[in-house]
Amino acid sequence: MNVKRPPALKKDDGIGIVAPARKISFDEIGKAITIFEDHGYRVVYDDELFASDNQYAGDDNLRARYFQKLLDDNNVKAVFAARGGYGSMRIVDKLDFSRFRKNPKWIVGYSDITVFHNHINRNYGVQTLHATMPVNFAGNTKEALEWMFDVLEGGTPEYLINAHPLNKSGKAGGILTGGNLSVLYSLCGSHSFPETDGKILFLEDLDEYLYHIDRMMMALKRAGALDNLAGMIVGGMTKMNDNEIPFGKTAEEIIREAVEEYNYPVCFGFPAGHIFDNRPLIMGAETEMEVGEKAKVGFVE
Repeated sequence: MNVKRPPALKKDDGIGIVAPARKISFDEIGKAITIFEDHGYRVVYDDELFASDNQYAGDDNLRARYFQKLLDDNNVKAVFAARGGYGSMRIVDKLDFSRFRKNPKWIVGYSDITVFHNHINRNYGVQTLHATMPVNFAGNTKEALEWMFDVLEGGTPEYLINAHPLNKSGKAGGILTGGNLSVLYSLCGSHSFPETDGKILFLEDLDEYLYHIDRMMMALKRAGALDNLAGMIVGGMTKMNDNEIPFGKTAEEIIREAVEEYNYPVCFGFPAGHIFDNRPLIMGAETEMEVGEKAKVGFVE
């Protein structure tokens, strides 16, 4: 399936903000709204964005209805998830992507938004953007935000990454897939889980126990999801936890061990994930990577 890139944004286009998972307040995204407007965009949201149902931004039906409204609004050219948390899996099957498929728009976010990246890329053949979210804008680096807007406006980034001691050298090309490891693991066996053969798999995670990282990597390996990759990119493995008796490996070492037997290149230390310098990745895009003394990662237009 050819994966179609959504149209580039133009000044005065509408950018919708949705909360498909954890609840959000205006104070948490006010800075982001200003940044969007300073870039010449109209920000589209209403009071339902700030709904509350325990941890969620409203119940499942409300969150799905609100997301659907933005998907179907022809005046909205990109939809940003305000934040992650947990909840996207609960609503993804309530959404109708038929109009979106005919008139695609950028869906932007990371973490729990991994659900939508993989579901949309696999089932509807539309690229999505793994990038920072409004709740993070105030703390993001200048580069993370500039590169994000550059991609939305038609740019195609190329990254040069410093050497990492765990890297596996080589060249590869393939469609980029993946996202947050914990969320990806939760999609196993569903029609939202990516077909990984010949793909470049991106992984990142936050606040997981190290033995959980090992368990998830073993699950992907036993499912055959790691066997025939073209390559792998590993982003931030942030704020990992350990038990009283140490696991004995870092998250990066656990991942390296899981893919040791394979011949494809692996790039560690990519600046994406739960970090301030969260650079954008075009999920579903044809991607080229070369890992040597440094690593290069770029997208084919």
